[in-house]
Amino acid sequence: MRRIAVLNQKGGVGKTTTTVNLAAALAARGRSCLVMDLDPQAHATLHLGLTPGRSGPTMYDILTQNTPITQVQREVAPNLWMCGGHIDLAAAEVELIGSVGREVILHDAIAAEAEALARHDYLLIDCPPSLGVLSLNALCAVREVLIPLQAHFLALHGLSKLLETVGLVRKRVNKELTILGVVLCMYESGTRLSSEVIDDLETFFQAKRQPNSAWADAKLFQTRIRRNIRLAESPSFGQSIFQYAANSRGAEDYASLASELETGQPDDLWRGSNDLAQPVIDAG
Repeated sequence: MRRIAVLNQKGGVGKTTTTVNLAAALAARGRSCLVMDLDPQAHATLHLGLTPGRSGPTMYDILTQNTPITQVQREVAPNLWMCGGHIDLAAAEVELIGSVGREVILHDAIAAEAEALARHDYLLIDCPPSLGVLSLNALCAVREVLIPLQAHFLALHGLSKLLETVGLVRKRVNKELTILGVVLCMYESGTRLSSEVIDDLETFFQAKRQPNSAWADAKLFQTRIRRNIRLAESPSFGQSIFQYAANSRGAEDYASLASELETGQPDDLWRGSNDLAQPVIDAG
């Protein structure tokens, strides 16, 4: 099972949208995907049609009550499973602070059910917008980190701190941890700012790239998630973009991202889109 944490300590960069819709895109490709919602806001849970606290046990129970993952996961669509979040996860940060080995609770829970969870091809974890105990549990439980980023200069500000945290976790706890790369969300290709941010990101990774570091092979994904109103609308219906608007640009972008994740290349349809050369604040 390929384990990926979707992480950025800055909020509002498309983290939950990317977790949910990338998982849905992989499920549409025939891959079994398990999503874990570690954010106390539980937006990924709502996005996939579950009601936090009313759809059975949640990630809070896994972390604090030793509830097996297989008792928490719910199938929300073909090939797509969810372990829901809950506001109680905010309390878990405090409850676990004095626990020995608090950073590996999720890792141990996954390891304890490795055989049962082997049915899944992917595990995607939606992390909270912070670098606390919950995010640390995610980093100890996965092998790869995907960083959604908005193409604004302020969004670049915390990237060094995030790389430092991932590097420390790799050095001290999880030696398999690597940064998969950065995916740009809410992208507007017709602006000079977007081009400048891309140049800055490429320069940043070249300067920071070190052999045997967590970000040695990090990439800037070719697929850009363009600003799209359908992506903003779909959570209110408890649906992924593929259920809500399968022919939208949002669905096209996440299908391409799934292709690039698996094959290293964006979807051919996405690469041939004429929309990449113009502003994309649109309704479809």
